[in-house]
Amino acid sequence: MEYALLAVWCFLVALAGGLVGLVLGNIRLPVVLLLASSAGAGTGANIGISAVAAGSASIAHLRAGRVNWRLFAWMAPPSIAGAVLGGYISGVLPEDILLFSIAAVLFYSALELLRKPRFTPRHEGEGALDVPAAVASGAVIGLLGGIVGLILGSLRVPALVRLVGEVPARAVGTNVTIGFCVGIAGVIGHLPSDPPDWSVLAVGAAASIPAALLGSRLTGRLSDEALMRAIGVILLIAGASMVIKALSQ
Repeated sequence: MEYALLAVWCFLVALAGGLVGLVLGNIRLPVVLLLASSAGAGTGANIGISAVAAGSASIAHLRAGRVNWRLFAWMAPPSIAGAVLGGYISGVLPEDILLFSIAAVLFYSALELLRKPRFTPRHEGEGALDVPAAVASGAVIGLLGGIVGLILGSLRVPALVRLVGEVPARAVGTNVTIGFCVGIAGVIGHLPSDPPDWSVLAVGAAASIPAALLGSRLTGRLSDEALMRAIGVILLIAGASMVIKALSQ
């Protein structure tokens, strides 16, 4: 019964995440930790599920041409490097303070997207996109994610839209493709000292694959304004989950 409930929850999270280009590992994590053999094994399993969900969602975005490979090439390496460094220094910073800080950024990003869903993209020409902003935001978000054990696509999508200037649909596809790489790196980082709970990972991944595929196919049916509003609502939920996790520390 517990695994069945886990599967249902992972399905719903992946469905919503696939739609807006987020894997929503911070929303899934509390349930995963309840069933995992240890906190470390649960964190590793959650990152693994996130990687599978992101990889599954990226398939539909790849087929629809919603991945900007130029941005991927610039943003993925610093995201992975930042995640590795974040994992290394994770024991130095107080986690609750960091979680509150991330929650504040999520709330601000959500309110901005809900208040001003319309925006002027810089995607009319490839050179118009702010590549330095992509590199810097990728490194910072990867660092924060490595510290708290999350992919943090919920921060990467607003950065791609507001700072880099990518259109929402391609920001969504590019984000999940980068998230897949960061998730795989996170699982590898857990293997030497604290391997993931493989049974929890298997159940969560199996439930996430069809949901992520379905959700990502629905992305193209939303207007940019509707997509931005949907992302804003999800970010509010993600921010609330960060606050709850911080208070439970």
